[in-house]
Amino acid sequence: MKPCISADSHIVEPPNCYVDFIDPKYRSIAPHIEKNKHGVDCFVVEGMKNSLPLGLLAGAGIPPDELRIQRNANFDELARGSWDPKARMAIQDEENITAELIYASVGMVLCGLEDYAYKSACFNAYNRWLETFCGGAPTRLFGLAQTAVASIDETIEDFRRAKEMGMVGMMMTGNPQHEDYDHPDYDALWQCAVDLDMPLCFHILTMKGHDVASAFKPERGPAALGFLNIIRGVQDIMGIFVFSGVFERFPKLKMVIAEGDAGWVPHYMYRADHGAERLGSGLSRWISKPPSHYIRDNIWFTFQDDETAYESEKLVNNNKLVWASDYPHTDSTYPRSQEILGKQMAHLTEAQKNAVVHDNVAAAFNLPGVG
Repeated sequence: MKPCISADSHIVEPPNCYVDFIDPKYRSIAPHIEKNKHGVDCFVVEGMKNSLPLGLLAGAGIPPDELRIQRNANFDELARGSWDPKARMAIQDEENITAELIYASVGMVLCGLEDYAYKSACFNAYNRWLETFCGGAPTRLFGLAQTAVASIDETIEDFRRAKEMGMVGMMMTGNPQHEDYDHPDYDALWQCAVDLDMPLCFHILTMKGHDVASAFKPERGPAALGFLNIIRGVQDIMGIFVFSGVFERFPKLKMVIAEGDAGWVPHYMYRADHGAERLGSGLSRWISKPPSHYIRDNIWFTFQDDETAYESEKLVNNNKLVWASDYPHTDSTYPRSQEILGKQMAHLTEAQKNAVVHDNVAAAFNLPGVG
């Protein structure tokens, strides 16, 4: 099997990420680290009621019964590979990973900020820092910039700037400031994304109602329901693009659904087609083909530990299934990635294995210089 490419890995933003790289007018209120009343390092963010502890953002490989201790870890106690590119290379080599797509961590929480000007400033700062991180290993670390989607013109400029910085895709916020993503005014943005060959990347926990806070505090029932409900946010995003005809109008537009698992996708496609057939134009008046067509052609799905993802030929043979390690987050398969892959992919052919762990994501993002 080829060396792996992780389609969804993360960093933990270091203390200087926002303070040193943000527009000077926002420097006094830039996200920064302070110790809370328990003496634990936390990111303090303007407009957020609660500060953000860092420990669980770097919980990869830590046994479940030790995560309570990790929750109170300070920044200098975190795995160095979570923010240092040189240390990250050692983790990659240990896991037989040849490259990673890098998503934000604190930036996921910032997607929920209501002040879009401030959010834009934070994301611009993060993108500048990420450029330096990926510059430490440019053929093995590929950054996904962030955009607040404060306006269409501003977002188009974010895409162009990200491309110039060497970013390979855009980590989208779940909720734009004005109209939702099905509004035709966004067509100029989708054309820009196609022209630049920049996939739209929607990560779990970046949508209102399905964010980090609600993941463990569901409106109804025990906390476990919040965890099980995490993927609802990305499912809604997917449905907005499919049923509003975005992919109909832009057949070359690429979308990545990150960390939402994939075993549910065949049923979603079946259910969507069933609804379109039974309800007709009431459900599908903006599209000319079955909804599953656009899902198969335009959307990639990342997952780390989901054995059901390999059970459907609709996924395995469609070149849209992409493995990820999720390092250094708690849900990461590190340090057992190869063991888990070997067990779950045992029934696949060599070509199918290579597609899932390497070829599909390399093609989706046009990754340069990846072995």
